[in-house]
Amino acid sequence: MKAAVIESVGRAVVSEVPDPTPGPREVVVEVAACGLCGTDLHILQGEFAPKLPIVPGHEFAGEVVGVGTQVTELSVGDRVAVDPSLYCYECRYCRTGHNNLCERWAAIGVTTAGGAAQFAVAPVANCVKLPEHVRTEDAALIEPLSCAVRGYDVLKSQLGAHVLIYGSGTMGLMMLELAKRTGAASVEVVDVNPARLETARRLGVAGSAANADELDRPQGWDLVVDATGNAAAIQDGLGRVAKAGTFLQFGVADYATRVTIDPYRIYNQEITITGSMAVLHSFERAAELFATGVLDPAVFISDRLPLTDYPRALEQFAAGVGRKIVVVP
Repeated sequence: MKAAVIESVGRAVVSEVPDPTPGPREVVVEVAACGLCGTDLHILQGEFAPKLPIVPGHEFAGEVVGVGTQVTELSVGDRVAVDPSLYCYECRYCRTGHNNLCERWAAIGVTTAGGAAQFAVAPVANCVKLPEHVRTEDAALIEPLSCAVRGYDVLKSQLGAHVLIYGSGTMGLMMLELAKRTGAASVEVVDVNPARLETARRLGVAGSAANADELDRPQGWDLVVDATGNAAAIQDGLGRVAKAGTFLQFGVADYATRVTIDPYRIYNQEITITGSMAVLHSFERAAELFATGVLDPAVFISDRLPLTDYPRALEQFAAGVGRKIVVVP
């Protein structure tokens, strides 16, 4: 089969690789669409993936074309979205319900072959069946949505909060849509990319700007979300949190990224700084939310490219052109 392969740091190709075969409790999925994510860029830079080469792609959906000998929950022909998370279920963090912090954390498309291919293998427990009205080629959005749902689980945000989001790429826009549905009094967005800001305005924001100084909230925001992973954005956002407010590190920063904090201000103003890591008990809920139309795929997916264009898709994504880019095998 054809698959994208990150062969070495900075090098991605499309080549022929062996077809996958399912284990007893696994299924083979014929991939309908696979989304690109910042994690894929980190893998290309030599971060996250323990070893290369790897077939990337942790945001994917498709049709079941093969089942293992002990699979009874799914049948050939079922359409599914796939949660890429692979946990050991044995370490302290798994036993205490923090599976996303698993000491042996792994993921399809990061540590095992992923969905940027014609076929991918997944545990049956990681597959969620799609209702008839959900298009399989749109359902690659469920995985990033599940990360956003996890973010709001961490926040436990209050009704009537004023929210500031840094970044209006796919994840920032998803956090925007969820903020609107969790009772935010206002949501404002900061991004240096004018095209992405225009999409945020299209979805409905109280304010948008290239710099938070242009927004009128001198007391700060109850909730500040970084969806960029960019040091300058994070540093600025930390200073925009209102008294008793919360800063969420949601964007994935490079390992070497560093910012400074003001410990006295954190103490004196009772500011909370927290993070949200990937998916935790949120994939099924994200699939259900997606089925209700919480996201408009026509807005979120800007480019559908053939799998053979995967290296170019990575370049486009890295350049910040478009919103969610998916490859279609």
